[in-house]
Amino acid sequence: MPNESSDSVFQLIKSLTRSEKRHFRLFANRQGSTEGLKFLQLFDAFDTAGQYDEERVLAQVPAIKKVQLANLKANLYRQLLSSLRMYHAGQNLDIQLHEQLDYARVLYNRGLYQQSLRMLERVKLTAQQAGMAHIALQALDFEKLIEAQYITRSLRGRAEQLSAEALTLVEHVSQQHKLSSLALRMYGFYLQIGHARNQADYDRLTTFFRGALENVDMSNPDFFEELYYYQAHVWYHTITQNFVACYRYAQKWVDLFERHPAMREQQTMLYLKGLHNLLIASYNLLYYSKFIKVLDTLEAFAADPDRRSNPNIDVLLFLYSYTNRINASFMRGQFTEGLAIVPPLLAHLAQFQQQLDPHRLMVFYYKIASLYFGSGDFNKAIEYLTKIIQFKESALREDIQCFARILNLIAHYEAGRDESLEYQVKSVYRFLGKMNDQQQMQVAIFQFLRSLGNMNPQELKNAFVDLKTQLTIIAANPFERRPFMYLDIISWLESKIENRSVEEIMQRKFALLK
Repeated sequence: MPNESSDSVFQLIKSLTRSEKRHFRLFANRQGSTEGLKFLQLFDAFDTAGQYDEERVLAQVPAIKKVQLANLKANLYRQLLSSLRMYHAGQNLDIQLHEQLDYARVLYNRGLYQQSLRMLERVKLTAQQAGMAHIALQALDFEKLIEAQYITRSLRGRAEQLSAEALTLVEHVSQQHKLSSLALRMYGFYLQIGHARNQADYDRLTTFFRGALENVDMSNPDFFEELYYYQAHVWYHTITQNFVACYRYAQKWVDLFERHPAMREQQTMLYLKGLHNLLIASYNLLYYSKFIKVLDTLEAFAADPDRRSNPNIDVLLFLYSYTNRINASFMRGQFTEGLAIVPPLLAHLAQFQQQLDPHRLMVFYYKIASLYFGSGDFNKAIEYLTKIIQFKESALREDIQCFARILNLIAHYEAGRDESLEYQVKSVYRFLGKMNDQQQMQVAIFQFLRSLGNMNPQELKNAFVDLKTQLTIIAANPFERRPFMYLDIISWLESKIENRSVEEIMQRKFALLK
């Protein structure tokens, strides 16, 4: 039996809202045919099913024969997409503009050339105002096609005008593609290496980045040129760990939407991504007051009953809201209080399981484990760290998997689970041996933890002090700071040296920030 995730029609139906389902039933009934009735019967059978089961569907709808099912599903899929396109056209300007391009083609085919040209002119102006130069260029190409046939006998004054418009649009479209490709390449570098690991990484990335921007002219950019320019810089400065510059460009990204409020509605997901990047930059810089201000903006947007909504936006709001609520707890050192977020977070993870990739899930498990560790509940921390360690895709986010193992080893030590320590040490040793990128902090912590079993209790405090001194020196190297972003080992060491909880240490540090 195919599973739920392998069937496109079933998955699409399960993603529909109540109002979208109602619209589809009205849409299908307009066909007024036996075929339309079968669509609805198949749709209703899938809608009421808990999981994908073809045999159950065939038993539930006897009018559908097994040999018909594949074709009916394919047609149902097309009908669902047509219904959704119509339902959401009012919220998507690009859908509306493409529809008007289609209408212009219909008018042209009927010989109504002036009507077609008037519609194309409207499409072109609207697209340019919305920064959609690629759609404006499509309209312009169609205008040129009509005028070049001498059908309207109006070419004398139009030839130079259309040629100049085309050149300008081509320049904007070309630069949009150049900058969007650069932003994508920077993101690809981030997925490949994370933060720059050494001077060679930094030099290679910087040479590529500056070379890609050599012929970019930002003297008169359109909306998307600016947006992609800021995106590329945010990723570049994230990789090179220049968080001040990252913060500056993330702010420019958000400010761009503030200057073009209509684009917040049209490009909601990109606006939310900008807010999230600004939050992450503020978190990395420990700008708490700015962080809370931006988080309030994000939460207010999520709570706005009039905001645009679709499954994509809902998933992003969940990801960004919960990620940054947890980060706020980390900044304040309120781990115990932050645990209140875990039950609703787990409920949302179950709700959005189809839309979440393993990477997102692993990051949330790590954050949950960190909350439990900071609150002193080491056994619950081990429970969630084990979920990460048991991920089958061992190459996925190797850095988080490494820190999960180290934190798991520390949690076993703190929980007094001495019987498991030797096994945990061997597990971490094996994983570090397979890693492509071991850093000094990881090796130093592992060597220290490995030696804990041989120390007398009276030797422990001095050992903690020595490790803290060693790690402080390591952290001074810009290319060795990355691990400290995932594991605040310094605060844990301070808690052992001062015989205080991690929560107390973090709250004291937060008080100094205010």
